[in-house]
Amino acid sequence: MKFQKICIIGLGYIGLPTASTFATHGLNVLGVDIKPHIIETLNKGEVHIHEPGLSEVVRKAIQSGKFTAALKPEEADAFIIAVPTPFQENKFGEYNGVAYKLADMRAVISAAESIMPFLKKGNLVILESTSPPRTTVDLVAPILARSGLEAGLDFHLAYSPERVLPGQIMRELIENARVIGGVNSESAQAGHDLYATFVKGQIVQTDATTAEMVKLMENTHRDVNIAIANEFSRLADKFGVDVWEAISLANLHPRIKILSPGPGVGGHCISVDPWFFVEAAPELSPLIYHSRKVNDAQPEFVVKITERALGALDNKKIAVLGLAYKPDVDDLRESPANEIVHMLQEKSAQVKAWEPYNPDAIMPGINMAPSLDEAIKDADAILLLVKHTEFGTLNPEAIAKKTKARIVIDTVNGWDSEMWKNAGFQFFRLGDSKSKTTN
Repeated sequence: MKFQKICIIGLGYIGLPTASTFATHGLNVLGVDIKPHIIETLNKGEVHIHEPGLSEVVRKAIQSGKFTAALKPEEADAFIIAVPTPFQENKFGEYNGVAYKLADMRAVISAAESIMPFLKKGNLVILESTSPPRTTVDLVAPILARSGLEAGLDFHLAYSPERVLPGQIMRELIENARVIGGVNSESAQAGHDLYATFVKGQIVQTDATTAEMVKLMENTHRDVNIAIANEFSRLADKFGVDVWEAISLANLHPRIKILSPGPGVGGHCISVDPWFFVEAAPELSPLIYHSRKVNDAQPEFVVKITERALGALDNKKIAVLGLAYKPDVDDLRESPANEIVHMLQEKSAQVKAWEPYNPDAIMPGINMAPSLDEAIKDADAILLLVKHTEFGTLNPEAIAKKTKARIVIDTVNGWDSEMWKNAGFQFFRLGDSKSKTTN
């Protein structure tokens, strides 16, 4: 297929990089979002999210006249749906007395309905939003059929999951392999033709449901492996073992690669996608379910370590370093750090949080410090929740001069315990109950 104009619904962490990349590769792109401030920001040549290299590409795309943003779709040769699929608030499924989270597909439904009036014969529609299996054929196709056109016969319909790493999106969007799953082979080929505009990695064609499952399998595999690492951290704590040393020794075996434990699992992928399998087939996914429960419970383990370090948390002042769901990004979605802050506050601790990658974030119920120095100044303890590069380079002796705190709690193995002990701090580390000794 040949494409002159495409319309991308959703201008978030995936939609905006995708839209601007298509535009800088010669296609006319209309980006659509329901939030007016996003449209206003983009049409001024600015961006509303932090991602290395994104602002330059967006600015170039807008200046070229190839990329514009609007609140509603228009006619186009191809439509891409890249909207969020979060959980439903306060609504759960149940199987044999076990509750599980449910996907909120309202944004996908709304996006498909917004395309319907503009759909024409020969068009291509691609769903990129991470979705439960069979969403493309059982949810999107029937909505679009209300236009009077049939998917696979009158227009092409496909699913293509985003598979990029925050912080590396602009590079991986182009270089990574791309999976295209069509409702028929012609739809998959049409998707191939579109992404070939800029994708340098292999473009693999399959059916839509297989493509949906591929994305969920990738993130579920990682979630299960993180869960065993987190469970190891609790076992090591119980048995008086340094889990970090134990993992490094176990990983000397050529066929073993245990991941690192941490304060939990966040972001809008690994912490969300496994639930889509559980929702679709709870009777077949007990391992996936229990892995999610292990990782969801890790923040509680962090709070217990904090209580071990400080005793009762009433009115204790805690400086939390990092709120992002992973190192060196500004994305706070589904972050376990946020949950930990709220849990500490429920125990009457006074928490100040410093997030250098998103210092202006407004987090309901969280006291955001304007700087690192302000966060630690009056603290009784410093709690490291995210392994940001700049946190790893902090000088303990310099920190000791700026705070009255003499307790540090490292949940990500980001600091050298001996350096902090030598600077006069008591040092507590997740998965290492021996680490608290002061030199």
